[in-house]
Amino acid sequence: MKLKTLESINLKDKTILYRAPYDIDVKPARPDSRSGGEVGGALEVVDDMRIKATIPTLEYLIKESCKIIILTYVGRPDGVVVENLRTTPHARRLSELLNHPVLKADDCVGGEVDEKISSMHSGDILMLENVRFHKEEMIDDDSFAEKLCQGKDLIVFDGFPQAHRIHASTTGILRHLPAVSGRYFESEVKMLSNLLENPQHPFTVIIGGVKISDKVDAVLNLLEIADTILVGGAVANVFLKAQGRVLGSSFIEDVFVDKVKREKKDWVEDAKEILKKADSLGKKIIIPNDLLISDGTSTRVITTEEVPIGWMAFDVGPNTQKIFRDVISRSKTVFLNGPMGKFEDEKFRAGSLAILDAMKKLKRDVGGGTIVAGGDTIDLVRTYGNLGDFTHISLAGGATSEFLAGKVLPVLKMLME
Repeated sequence: MKLKTLESINLKDKTILYRAPYDIDVKPARPDSRSGGEVGGALEVVDDMRIKATIPTLEYLIKESCKIIILTYVGRPDGVVVENLRTTPHARRLSELLNHPVLKADDCVGGEVDEKISSMHSGDILMLENVRFHKEEMIDDDSFAEKLCQGKDLIVFDGFPQAHRIHASTTGILRHLPAVSGRYFESEVKMLSNLLENPQHPFTVIIGGVKISDKVDAVLNLLEIADTILVGGAVANVFLKAQGRVLGSSFIEDVFVDKVKREKKDWVEDAKEILKKADSLGKKIIIPNDLLISDGTSTRVITTEEVPIGWMAFDVGPNTQKIFRDVISRSKTVFLNGPMGKFEDEKFRAGSLAILDAMKKLKRDVGGGTIVAGGDTIDLVRTYGNLGDFTHISLAGGATSEFLAGKVLPVLKMLME
């Protein structure tokens, strides 16, 4: 089976429902930001990376003389209109990046939208309002999905970060119109598929960040493929606890209680299962053997045998950094998801910077594949480096995690030939 792409269908002069990945937070506009006009406003997007990622698709559609109607959701307004979750700032930033006018509708269905679409010309772009202002979106209401498709010829789907969602604006619309993937969607699928199916070995996976809960399934699946897994950040605390280490006052995401499902989940037990599986497969999971800890006033490096009460682990130590750098230097493919410590504080950024430097060197000197995923990881790269220093930046969050866990993404399944 193969992904349906822009080249697989005639798009000339078509009216396109473009499913965008613009679930992007907003903030008060800078004093020097432009405002006024149809796409003006007092807010601006916090991060325009996902908008930039869609430019190649939109330029292709403009070249094909399409009328482009953009559909997306922003945040979690839960079926009501929330003023600071409107798509107006997204429309304005897209217009700036494309150097092309972007019209704006105040709803995503209804008479006003129909009128605006009927008056569009080839090459026009219309940004619809946040689809989550309608409660029907989250429950994949079929009649609502059909309304979203009215007046359009086909769908170009670029919302890979939403590919794991069963919503009216994802799986719903795909039941009602022919659809192909956009350039951004295609690039994510290609890169992540290659990681699972044909990575260059040695293949090293680096897992960090605060939470283990959203990484367990991916780690279990990647164990079958990767040669080595390096663990840092607060995720490492869970593995250290699984080995019986004492972590003092360090943050540990251990027991989670889902009150809705009335289920209890102990992530330390999951860490034990991961370690056990690694042993059975003959794979290496390398956990820090020293840590940089702090009591809020002082910092010091200790081994991982025991963190004193009142002290917390905030970064991997220098010996662990050296071990991690050495593993990366011998790799051909490296996947990073999560920083090694509290990088926002300069006292605790050394571990994360050691990883980034080793990955940049791998790509620069030997052409190794370097893939970065996760919001905090991307923030780390942008704060202390250049996104262009890496082979691929995955912007998809939960969809990336589920894809790497080997789960079926409902949207992806519907976009396969």
